[in-house]
Amino acid sequence: MATGNQENAIGLKQVWSWFISFVIRAAKEAKKLGEEDPRRVIHSFKVGLAITLVSLFYYFDFSYQGFGVNAMWAVMTVVVVFEFSVGATLGKGVNRAIATLLGGGLGVAAHRLASFAGEKIECVILGMSVFFIASAVTFFRFFPKMKARFDYGLLIFILTFCLITVSGYRDDEVIDMAQRRLSTILIGGCATVFICMLICPVWAGEDLHKYTASSIEKLSIFLEGFGRAYFQVANEKNQENNVASLDQYKSVLNSKGIEDSLVNFAKWEPRHGKFRYRQPWDQYLKIGTLARECAYKIDAINSYINSDVQTPVEIQKKIQEPCTKMSTECSYALRELAMGIKTMTCSLSADIHIVNAKASAKKLKSMLKNGLRPEIDLLEIIPTFTVASLLIEVVSCTVKIADCVHELGSKSKFKSPDPVKMKKQTSCKKLTRSPSIERSHSFSISIE
Repeated sequence: MATGNQENAIGLKQVWSWFISFVIRAAKEAKKLGEEDPRRVIHSFKVGLAITLVSLFYYFDFSYQGFGVNAMWAVMTVVVVFEFSVGATLGKGVNRAIATLLGGGLGVAAHRLASFAGEKIECVILGMSVFFIASAVTFFRFFPKMKARFDYGLLIFILTFCLITVSGYRDDEVIDMAQRRLSTILIGGCATVFICMLICPVWAGEDLHKYTASSIEKLSIFLEGFGRAYFQVANEKNQENNVASLDQYKSVLNSKGIEDSLVNFAKWEPRHGKFRYRQPWDQYLKIGTLARECAYKIDAINSYINSDVQTPVEIQKKIQEPCTKMSTECSYALRELAMGIKTMTCSLSADIHIVNAKASAKKLKSMLKNGLRPEIDLLEIIPTFTVASLLIEVVSCTVKIADCVHELGSKSKFKSPDPVKMKKQTSCKKLTRSPSIERSHSFSISIE
């Protein structure tokens, strides 16, 4: 008996220790998430506030008598519509409101028309209408443009139409039922939108703007440290930290999903801050595509750093100066462009750095064309030639990114900066990045 009690006590202690360790791990993870992006904590309180407010319609007798159990639709609307950003919330809210209105109206119309045919044929007509409408709208969801912006609305349209049509067969007060559901959904949607926009709003357009600048700066960080890492210049005090920072570009490789989602959300948002009503959001997608193209070339270059294949020192010394010059100038140009996007000002010196990078690329091309040393083994210099060729392509990508950023500045009416002020910002301060944007917004993974 004592042995059994001891075993039970040991089991309880193990369960208790596991529970305590689980709570500690969860608390640490929660703290980490809150520190990464404090807006997540605010968003959680906003959702709780919205649900509490709309649930009052269910608690108070005078509102419950008017809406009945349909008051729960307001709570359901808040739960499914409230998103992290204003654009995502507006997109879902507008989709749900319009889809509910159209679906409910069409369901009432189908019910009325079917009622004129008699009881025996009424269910056949309703069944056929549900089949054709649901099939047609489901097919519309496969259209790329419809799926990108109105997929949720089409889904709610099918749901509302089927609920009104099917439930109306047994309920004669179908119009009253549709009116109550539409009213409660509008109440929940309005409460959601107002709280989302008025209490610490999160703008998807602003996050997209910061994310684009951050992506370009990550490319510049790699190119800035490439020369030291590839040619093994070991005179830096913080060499280990510099080498570790070279991997920041890898987040740019998979940035298409978050960029597409942010652009889609931003198109729903009204004018706010420095962003106009017709902000060229699609231009950010072009910049993102070019940034990923450059990141893929950088990823290929990164595979040759610390490679097992040893290139003759004489060859490395010959190409070190133009390669380092190209990567450094491209880094400066990209950093200037990122700073220009961040501050919404036209870059002054990016074009100068691009001209210098082109000159170094031309010099390197000449060296590769004339041959570095005829008697050397071709297999030994293939990796070096590959890196040099990829750097030349990076220069071309930098030119394309600069042209695209200049086009964004022209369309968005970027201001001309104060040269002295911009010089101090560029030399003394790096961009303040938002590393939590990817994990805060919900997005779909896209493949180019």
